[in-house]
Amino acid sequence: MRWWDIDRVLELEKGLFPEDAWSRGMFWSELAHARGPEATRRYVVALTDGQVVGYAGLAAQGELGDVQTIAVARDHWGTGLGGQLLTELLRAATAFECAEVMLECRVDNTRAQKLYERFGFEAIGFRRGYYQPGNVDALVMRLTTEPGSGPADGPTSGQGTEING
Repeated sequence: MRWWDIDRVLELEKGLFPEDAWSRGMFWSELAHARGPEATRRYVVALTDGQVVGYAGLAAQGELGDVQTIAVARDHWGTGLGGQLLTELLRAATAFECAEVMLECRVDNTRAQKLYERFGFEAIGFRRGYYQPGNVDALVMRLTTEPGSGPADGPTSGQGTEING
């Protein structure tokens, strides 16, 4: 993801998460940490025919990676695009030498939970009232990686979709 993708990413963000969408400033802040030798972030966009149809981001600190966001346009659900995006984040976690990757997922988002489980994530706890408004709990999930291992292999269909970092 680059700064020129932010407007298109925001359109998708607001459509998918209208009540708690990230702001332009949040994306700018994340991208500010995604370049150069001291980078601690990796953000990617998925494009189909020049349109942003998905995006994802990972933050790394020491041996811990944290999936910040994964979003896929509704008309691309079920195509394997979420798996492609997660694969890119896990590649980044490997490059950052993360021993663990954590994430939070809405307890009512079983589609996402199943994706994460296919990649080896395990539920380890809850964050009560994490998602606002609505006071929805988050399921905390963790993937423990072995040193020198590559990213988990997952679904890779998503034909015609290009993933750009």
